[in-house]
Amino acid sequence: MTARFYDGHSARPHEAEAAMDGDVLRILSGGEERAWPLRDLTVEIEADQARVSSRKERDARLVLPVGEWSPMVGDRLVERAKSRRRREWMLIGGLTAAAAGVVLFVTVGVPALSGPVARATPVSMERRMGDNFNAQVSAIFPACDDAAAQSTLAALGDRIAARADTPFDIRVRAVDAPMVNAFALPGGHILITDDLIREAKSPDELAAVIAHEVAHVEKRHVMQSVWRNFGVGMLLDLVVGGGTGAGQQAVILAGQASELSYSRSAELEADTRGQALLHADGLSSMGMAPFFERMASGEKHDAVTDAAEFMNTHPDSRRRAGAARAAQKSGRSALTAGEWQTVKGLCAVEESENPVERLRRRFGLGADEAGADKRDQVRPD
Repeated sequence: MTARFYDGHSARPHEAEAAMDGDVLRILSGGEERAWPLRDLTVEIEADQARVSSRKERDARLVLPVGEWSPMVGDRLVERAKSRRRREWMLIGGLTAAAAGVVLFVTVGVPALSGPVARATPVSMERRMGDNFNAQVSAIFPACDDAAAQSTLAALGDRIAARADTPFDIRVRAVDAPMVNAFALPGGHILITDDLIREAKSPDELAAVIAHEVAHVEKRHVMQSVWRNFGVGMLLDLVVGGGTGAGQQAVILAGQASELSYSRSAELEADTRGQALLHADGLSSMGMAPFFERMASGEKHDAVTDAAEFMNTHPDSRRRAGAARAAQKSGRSALTAGEWQTVKGLCAVEESENPVERLRRRFGLGADEAGADKRDQVRPD
């Protein structure tokens, strides 16, 4: 059949003869023959004209009446279109299955693997990660400026940690933070907030909290929590590439470290092991149950906020209190009366000062406002 052929080099059409030879469209124009496989053809229908092009010669095209094109190709392009559609659906199905697999891995696989991965994490890597976390957290929650009290607290931590089987140098310190909480960082850093110290009613309660956190370090629950909670961000960094560390940066920001949470089984294991560490040093473990019970019932002046903060990272406190009470043993007090009074004075925050006031004071907001007020007073009219 006769058609018009545009060779892609000029806008002038050339007369051409076109015919199907099996699954190949053969075009003869200007003494030159082209062979376009059917699988490479793209057809656009405009009015009564069919415009045919090939993926191998995208600028060239064959134009002929639809009435002549359709009988020439018959059902072959229809079948090709159906085959292409099947491949597209197979691709969509494959991508959907792959996406579901990624979601399943992130939601089930990462948590399930967090334990083995944590235990396989090199100690040196965890130390470096812990130092990084510690530096970030310290920028927001600075250590309380009381050398004597910090030394007493650190010595208590050393006594308890000496009974633990861990390669990490456990360091306990108090931080100025408007929350009742205690949390261990990777590598052996343990932070006790001054609000928790004030909430503790006895040295035994404080020792129980420290022993509990030491047990988390010993059992490597800390790294397990990091991999479980933040593995998604690390996974995204691997998927996205580029070494930006965006996933890790999202979790290293100070304050997020206090959100490290543990499974119920890990908390119960830390309770049991924590009591054993106290018993090994001859210390009383009778402070654990009362502290958990008070957090669970919220029996203090700002109980809703403080109890919620503690239970957010230490779930199921009421049930754990019962288990702790069943296993508790009497023993020596963790601190002398004088040492206890020294530790209780850490950070020297007024009981009446609310968390917002503390944050404003820490970041100098109150001082700036006071300075502004003073400048207003001396500004000439």
